[in-house]
Amino acid sequence: MIKTIFRNVRGAISLLGYGINTLFWFVPILICSLLKLALPLRAWQRWMSYILDGCASAWISVNNANQRLFTQTRIHVSGLNALSLKDWYLVIANHQSWVDIVVLQRIFNRKIPFLKFFLKKELIWVPFLGVAWWALDFPFMKRYSRSFIQKNPHLKGKDLETTRKACEKFRSKPVSIMNFVEGTRWTPAKHAKQDAEFSHLLKPRAGGIAFVLSAMGDHLHKLLDVTIYYPQGAPSFWDFVCGKVKDIHVNINVLSIDDILKSDIFAMDYFDNQAQRERFQTWLNQVWTAKDNSIKALSTGQ
Repeated sequence: MIKTIFRNVRGAISLLGYGINTLFWFVPILICSLLKLALPLRAWQRWMSYILDGCASAWISVNNANQRLFTQTRIHVSGLNALSLKDWYLVIANHQSWVDIVVLQRIFNRKIPFLKFFLKKELIWVPFLGVAWWALDFPFMKRYSRSFIQKNPHLKGKDLETTRKACEKFRSKPVSIMNFVEGTRWTPAKHAKQDAEFSHLLKPRAGGIAFVLSAMGDHLHKLLDVTIYYPQGAPSFWDFVCGKVKDIHVNINVLSIDDILKSDIFAMDYFDNQAQRERFQTWLNQVWTAKDNSIKALSTGQ
């Protein structure tokens, strides 16, 4: 009973620390975002982007210190060497908990460029956060559904063209694009509903990666295939801040984007070529099978 109370108090203090840290850094990020928006000069905006990424990295560094002080979770990482802040990355991972994002931020902070997610174009209008995401160079994408394209065939390919233009800023500034390939967090119910061939994973979706490769393939250098395993099962964020998560295992497999693009695994006509889509999905299933086997080995102690 006393141990539970102590953990809850520790979790509450840790959570308060996250809140204070987020509010502290949100102020300079918002101010710099407005300054970046106010002066539409490329050199100025590029300089402000580096300052904003620095603020975001500092926010993560303080969060990491919070974790070491209050949670004392041991994160066992393999494959983290040979990474650089000067390279362009596509990062993919299995998804089990909101803790995944915290873990990824912790292990990659100041090792690779600040992690960014593709966001729907409509999210740019979210008060305060929209301009902050824009200033932090989160790429906004515009996606048209297949039924919409059928009704408006003249717009075919426009979504990809819009996203490519949004990614032009990454030609001179390194970036890390994050994608959770399963599209949702793993739960026993979702796993049972899918009847997936994987023991510890949901089925991977190729469309998200294909969209990134189509829009940014010539910018990207490496694909980081990240496997996250929680020996005690996927935790809630509250479990994490209370220090209930003792160990987390993370394996990073580095693949060359250039090799993927030059092989028959992926081609730029992915969205128009059924045979190409099947080849790419087959390759992604193979990646996911290896990931599933890796988790299985960790779970059995092999």
